[in-house]
Amino acid sequence: MVHLPSNSLARGRSRITNEIVALKEIHLDAEEGTPSTAIREISLMKELKHPNIVRLYDVIHTETKLMLVFEFMDLDLKKYMDTHGERGALEAPVVRSFMYQLLKGTAFCHENRVLHRDLKPQNLLINKRGELKLADFGLARAFGIPVNTFSNEVVTLWYRAPDVLLGSRTYSTSIDVWSAGCIMAEMISGVPLFRGRDNNDQLTQILRVLGTPDEVTLRRIQTES
Repeated sequence: MVHLPSNSLARGRSRITNEIVALKEIHLDAEEGTPSTAIREISLMKELKHPNIVRLYDVIHTETKLMLVFEFMDLDLKKYMDTHGERGALEAPVVRSFMYQLLKGTAFCHENRVLHRDLKPQNLLINKRGELKLADFGLARAFGIPVNTFSNEVVTLWYRAPDVLLGSRTYSTSIDVWSAGCIMAEMISGVPLFRGRDNNDQLTQILRVLGTPDEVTLRRIQTES
């Protein structure tokens, strides 16, 4: 079964092409209707067509649920590291290949003015051909110039950029780049680079490695929070 985070997922076969597909089922609330995350994911993924982004083939809408039909992928990067790595660590050629594909997919998002906002190993899917693709665009957002004000409750904690941890709401593409860097370090070492228990602990671990920002940077972050 393919892993697409959140909501229930099943494996099916297309009656049209006879190929295996992944089915992501989203139950609809009788009062609230379609979740905003689902609307966002569908609208963005219909536009983002790239070899390193999971394809959304179709959306089936009934009164009680949405069924998203995706291309089938075999496993996510976290499971790949657990099963193919040396204590989670991958060989250098594999890291280079996966990082190249991750950055290609991320760059395409940014070129089309989309922030993924939740890059992590569980949201990167891999098939038997060694192709890596970005998935789960439920937290993704389109952005413009000037950069819009966003929520700082984005990105799984261990992959969250320090400016977001400090409360900045005017972030841009750098938050995805930070997450990609954390993922690269994890593929090399086999363990997450920063494993904070909460926001403060996560920031402490980052500063312990990278040092404290200067006063100019801290003032800029305060004005953007």
